[in-house]
Amino acid sequence: MDLVLNYLKNELCLQSSDCVVVGVSAGPDSMCLLHLLIELQKSIGFKIVVSHINHKRREESDLEEEFLKRYVKDYNLFFESKSILEYPKENFHAYARKFRYEYYEELIHKYRANYLMTAHHGDDLIETVLMRLTRGSTLSGYQGISLQNRLADYTIIRPMLFVTKSEIKEYNDRLGIPYKIDKSNDSDKYTRNRFRKEVLPFLKKENPEVHLKFLKFSSLLNDVNNYLDNDIKIIYEKMYINKSFLISSFLELDLLHQKLFLERVFHDLYTDLSLVTDKNLDLLLNFIKNNKTGSILDLPQGYKALIDYDYVVFKNKEDKVLDYKYELKDGLVLENGMRFIKLENLENGNDTLHVFSKDIKMPLYVRNRKNGDYIELKGLNGSKKVSDIFIDSKLSRRDRENYPVVVDSDDKIIWIPKLKKSKYDGKNIEKCDIIFKCL
Repeated sequence: MDLVLNYLKNELCLQSSDCVVVGVSAGPDSMCLLHLLIELQKSIGFKIVVSHINHKRREESDLEEEFLKRYVKDYNLFFESKSILEYPKENFHAYARKFRYEYYEELIHKYRANYLMTAHHGDDLIETVLMRLTRGSTLSGYQGISLQNRLADYTIIRPMLFVTKSEIKEYNDRLGIPYKIDKSNDSDKYTRNRFRKEVLPFLKKENPEVHLKFLKFSSLLNDVNNYLDNDIKIIYEKMYINKSFLISSFLELDLLHQKLFLERVFHDLYTDLSLVTDKNLDLLLNFIKNNKTGSILDLPQGYKALIDYDYVVFKNKEDKVLDYKYELKDGLVLENGMRFIKLENLENGNDTLHVFSKDIKMPLYVRNRKNGDYIELKGLNGSKKVSDIFIDSKLSRRDRENYPVVVDSDDKIIWIPKLKKSKYDGKNIEKCDIIFKCL
């Protein structure tokens, strides 16, 4: 454990003013980490908050929580626990992980902690890297488990990456550190466990300290990723707006920056990056380069990428268009920035409305379009679907959903601002008593 202690004392430099939230399951790994922190606390004096998640998946879950509660009380530590009472039918591990980290963050803010520590060890790192290499991942994904993750107001630390599972067990048994065993961790139905039983023994036979080589590999990838990330951050913040970006700007990037940019997009879309692989990245890259308006690419977890004229737009199956309807009185400003102002002087063009109040039912309203909307056009005998007008005008799909139409109180469309006027637009505009302009 010397490497772990040296890292915590001399590299991380824990101080008396620090507050550490530590995730503890009651298993051997997290109990070992908790013991090390308690020993360091005796000489340094920082605050320890023990966070426990009761997964309620085994009969022993409640007993483990009670065991941990008693153990923590003996050392006068802060103890916080939360139970997962209901799980989705699929992605149990992804949901549990998301639940844990959301709870950790809640406690970090409650106690104003500056560190979150988890007990991932060297074997976990090897397994994670090998699993991602096998199934494919992104540059950041191939790092596996990072020693540090710096977030906005706290840092995630995984100090046990310096040691293996067997070293932890030997240390616990030698010092009599109590812990509980979750037998489901040995089940061969999980890919991780198959790597643990079949691949790790071979690697450790070749080099007993192979986990440190993987840690060095992970740290090197992390350094490279951080270096490249400075460029990508500037590009990303400039290009990626409202879950979309301009295709022409994207295609100006070199291939490496294109891939790193799309990885950033995946970071925005997914809290768990294990959901996406290099196959998803390659499919998305080719999809963008083919650049056919109206094309749709399915992505994990219900996300879709759409080619919308000059843009790539990302949408989720749960995204809903918020309907709106506002009365048009003296003026109005919409969420998309379009403004309606009342005029006294005469102007012409599709950006200006002139109507006689006697020809329509007042008041006027501005709303987004509905399926089946049509407008009786000025100067033509007949009507036309609003959706067809949007397409003819090359209005992007994302703009169509919220684009305004002006209706009277009978919901007759009398104006599509900046695009088309209806038959209700006054012929003799000098006598019209209602004049609006759209900016």
